[in-house]
Amino acid sequence: MTHGGVTAVVLDIEGTTGSLTHVQDVLFPYARPRIAGWVAVLRGGPEHAELLDAVRAETGEPGLDEAGAVAALEGWADTDTKAAPLKAVQGGIWAGGYREGVLHGHVYPDVPPALRRWRAAGVTAHVYSSGSAAAQRDWFRHSDLGDLSGLLHGHFDLENAGPKREPDSYRAITAALAVPARATVFLSDVAGELDAAAAAGWRTLGVRRPDDPRGADIEGHRTISTFEGLDLSASPAPAAAGDRTADPATEAFPA
Repeated sequence: MTHGGVTAVVLDIEGTTGSLTHVQDVLFPYARPRIAGWVAVLRGGPEHAELLDAVRAETGEPGLDEAGAVAALEGWADTDTKAAPLKAVQGGIWAGGYREGVLHGHVYPDVPPALRRWRAAGVTAHVYSSGSAAAQRDWFRHSDLGDLSGLLHGHFDLENAGPKREPDSYRAITAALAVPARATVFLSDVAGELDAAAAAGWRTLGVRRPDDPRGADIEGHRTISTFEGLDLSASPAPAAAGDRTADPATEAFPA
């Protein structure tokens, strides 16, 4: 069963399904002072060696020791660099906070009903975020609105898909989902990400929540402020001539 030709929805988290300030004001400050301790706990095990190798590869410094790796991770955290090793460490630290009940993922109240509507319509919902897939699962499993993990079908991140502003990342997700690009919709609050998805032939929809200081519209993409009343059946299919050349101004669907 499809919903207006759409069979898969891929969702960003920060600024789209959850508050951007929650990440900046709660999650990042929780993880930052715990990075060195987290790396030390791994010392002597395979995860420690894998992490150091990943940091060395990211920095281009093959001789980096643990102290240097920690310094790199902390530096990336301070500048919010989208580095896969940092995202993995943050996800591991946050997992402990979720287990202890100290942390909860923020989800806007209009999101769970939308996920349930799409599920009932046969549309699969997936998440694509810079945060690690493990961190994404924890966010929705321990959300402030309860466990929503059962409403999601998959998670994509920098490791298994690639950078969010690169069209090839969306093509990789298309291959993983085995769903045509023209039948996939991406919802995000970032123009560069939407542009990349559109270049890969996806349908796109911009999301700007009412409290977003960047304004209500995303240039080149139809933009909504809530998932409430969102009807995927109103989404026109991209031009059949090519999944990679869909015009985001005409292929996005209305609220």
